[in-house]
Amino acid sequence: MWQEQDNQLTREFTFADFSEAFAFMTRVALLAEKMDHHPWWSNVYNKVTIKLSTHDAGNVVTGKDRKLAEAIGQLIAG
Repeated sequence: MWQEQDNQLTREFTFADFSEAFAFMTRVALLAEKMDHHPWWSNVYNKVTIKLSTHDAGNVVTGKDRKLAEAIGQLIAG
């Protein structure tokens, strides 16, 4: 689940291996580009951490972040 802390929506995702994690990041990248809203993220082996905030609004959580978080959740749900 997404957690709101320090003016960011944050979530960690765990996959079976690096290939699955990278495939997920690719899907998120295409989605983020389409929405013109890009996340901060990190990846180590099978874990992906995503943090969302809106820089143009002063680095706080906005509707853009919630919309992207929901769309990312739908990618996971299938």
